[in-house]
Amino acid sequence: MPTWPISSIKELLEPTLKHMGYELYALDQSGQSGRTLRISIDHNGPITIEDCERVSRVAGPLIDHSNLIAGPYELEVSSPGAERPLRSHGDYERFHGKRVNIRYRTGESESVVEGQLFAVDGAGIAVQAPGVRGRAPVIIHISWEDVVAGRLAVAI
Repeated sequence: MPTWPISSIKELLEPTLKHMGYELYALDQSGQSGRTLRISIDHNGPITIEDCERVSRVAGPLIDHSNLIAGPYELEVSSPGAERPLRSHGDYERFHGKRVNIRYRTGESESVVEGQLFAVDGAGIAVQAPGVRGRAPVIIHISWEDVVAGRLAVAI
């Protein structure tokens, strides 16, 4: 599997995507033969197929002319997905009020809570989770230091 200079590709794409109104959410090399470049984009609204096509039409030629990837490759452009990871305080603030799944430290072990992101501040987050066996909802306060991972959650 070839190894591509992902950080250089990121540096190449970020200014143009930002100018187009997108955030470069993730960039990685994948695929069975390692010849697929996956670009994940985000912005303040839903990402549409048209957004992905627009970014693909611009990013492909930029990458091709940079000579950062030798030989043929596949380019995939997508959104971070409905259950995207929450990676920063800004992500938590942006999705305040949404359904989340949070893994957090509780002493020596870890716990998981799923519910509504009820509050976000400098100290941490609060998640309103359903009560056990039909009881009233509970609010769980989690400090930033104890948050292990978070993502949006989709209720089915």
